Amino acid sequence: MGLEEVESKVSCEGSKELVFLGMAQKYPTIIPGLRSPSEKVKGLVYFGRMLDKIRLRDQLPEAWRELRGTPSPNTFDARCCRFLGIDYKAIEAETLKGGTDEELLAWVFGNGRKPTDDDIEIWNAFMTKRGWRDDATQRLHHRLGEIGLPPGTVETMFEFIDLDEGRTKPKISE
Repeated sequence: MGLEEVESKVSCEGSKELVFLGMAQKYPTIIPGLRSPSEKVKGLVYFGRMLDKIRLRDQLPEAWRELRGTPSPNTFDARCCRFLGIDYKAIEAETLKGGTDEELLAWVFGNGRKPTDDDIEIWNAFMTKRGWRDDATQRLHHRLGEIGLPPGTVETMFEFIDLDEGRTKPKISE
């Protein structure tokens, strides 16, 4: 793809839009306080992001609010809750009471399951590679298309999330 097909411009509202083959999408989705899914709490990826989504629930885009928790077994929140053996509503209620990430993870370990170091290594590998040559690849390509980028711009869902939320820039090949 040539650079003439992709350009960035500022909309009248002041938010950046990415234009790809004449299709504009608001991009990136900036939500202050929402961390990357790759950031770890006590060695565990994604858990801190799930807590952030609970804490920032009223600041999330409407479509994101509907997907918080476990509306589908394939959401990262649902996968994290299954991995930790905890009900989403329970961790949500506990998070809204307050506490640090580490305190909340200790609560989860006491009320759900405490994974072994090997379990965490496997979890982290699975989550950080989700979308790369697996059954989520098609979804990743769809999500890239939603923001006007071609397949291959990023290779994993974690990379897509960081791209969509402005933590990384797309790599456009000439």
